[in-house]
Amino acid sequence: MNILDKIAPPLIFCAVAGLFCASLTAQQPVTVRKVSVTQDPPLPLPPPEEITPPTPQRGLSLTDLEHIALGSNPSIGRASALVSAAQGNMVQVGLPPNPTVGYNGQQLGSGGLAEQHGVQFSQEIVRGGKLRLNRAVAEQELARAQQELAAQQQRVLTDVRIAFYKTLIAQRQIDMTSNLVRTTTQGADVVDALIKAKEATRLDVLQSQLEVENAQILLKNARNSHDAAWRELSSVIGDPYLQEQALRGDAFAPPCEIAFDQALARVHAASPEIAIAMSEISRTRMAAERARVEAVPNVSLQGLVNPIDNGIGGRPDGGVTVSIPIPILNRNQGGIMRAQSEIVAAERALTQLELSLKNRLAPTFERYSNARNQVERYRTAILPAATESLDLSRKMYQAGETGYLNLLTAQRTFAQTHLQYLDSLRQLRITEAEIEGLLLSGSLDVRGR
Repeated sequence: MNILDKIAPPLIFCAVAGLFCASLTAQQPVTVRKVSVTQDPPLPLPPPEEITPPTPQRGLSLTDLEHIALGSNPSIGRASALVSAAQGNMVQVGLPPNPTVGYNGQQLGSGGLAEQHGVQFSQEIVRGGKLRLNRAVAEQELARAQQELAAQQQRVLTDVRIAFYKTLIAQRQIDMTSNLVRTTTQGADVVDALIKAKEATRLDVLQSQLEVENAQILLKNARNSHDAAWRELSSVIGDPYLQEQALRGDAFAPPCEIAFDQALARVHAASPEIAIAMSEISRTRMAAERARVEAVPNVSLQGLVNPIDNGIGGRPDGGVTVSIPIPILNRNQGGIMRAQSEIVAAERALTQLELSLKNRLAPTFERYSNARNQVERYRTAILPAATESLDLSRKMYQAGETGYLNLLTAQRTFAQTHLQYLDSLRQLRITEAEIEGLLLSGSLDVRGR
């Protein structure tokens, strides 16, 4: 028996076991490499063989991260402040005008013969229910702000879920590619031993080195994906300097059963965007009522008391003035027309939004359906076939029916198949989160107001 027959079979068996176990340990907490998230340029990654896994610790669950994000994401604090502003506006617009008090002096400079010194006051009386309607309009603005807060909270939750599963799956990709690097490196060592024993060629050496380099590329890509996913996660929870740590979750759970019509009906029934549009319709209707009563004239009262009157008689006197504008020329015709047009615009905006939601759901549901089909095919057919193929390649090699490099190629195909499965699984979790999140995401995007 040559050196190859002595060394290769146990090596390949360990490689297969390591790779296959990595794909079946989804229920265990994932331990993430600890690095500091800073604004400095990242240092170059050390060689894979020098990376020491961190000590396992109790991991953060999805619920933990959602709780942190709801309390720390600045977009929620901003939306909450806008709700408070709307509450203040609702109080303010319903308050009546303040009375006016002042001094009134007449016939000044008459040498004390006809001077009058008095106290003057005035008050505007608002008629037509204008203050009540002002408050009704502001109440709908408050309802809109509250729904915008709910929408922002949902965006945060969706973003957290997406980043959470990206990080979990990226760590699994690191595990898979690390095993691939280790086994291809060991395979290259085997080829070196064969070269020394003059049982391999220069072509075998080059091929084994290519396998190692390809595995290193896959590992580096997996680490880059993990770093990006963690940075995204730490940003959406509102703590960009959060140290990387273990996450507890099951990215390999069975897919959710989602039908397009049911998902669309749920979005239409529960989406805060729909509630915002309906609040806008209510606001425009209240604003139209307010515009109609604008022509109802307010009454202005003025009173004057002269306790000192140096004129004829010298006794205190006073005066009263009542005035009211006559709505002949200006009956707020333009304001009423504008308010009625805004009602039509708001109603059309609701219809537009309903169609927009369907339009947004369509490509998301397509990606969900494709990813779900791929995940199910990988689980039921492709992964078992890849495992069997690698096992047969090992047996054929042991029987002398194939070369060692062919076995390495089969091993790489096995690993790449698992990586493609993880890519499909990541896409599935992202689209599930988007659909369950009512198509609301992008919590850190800057919006109006």
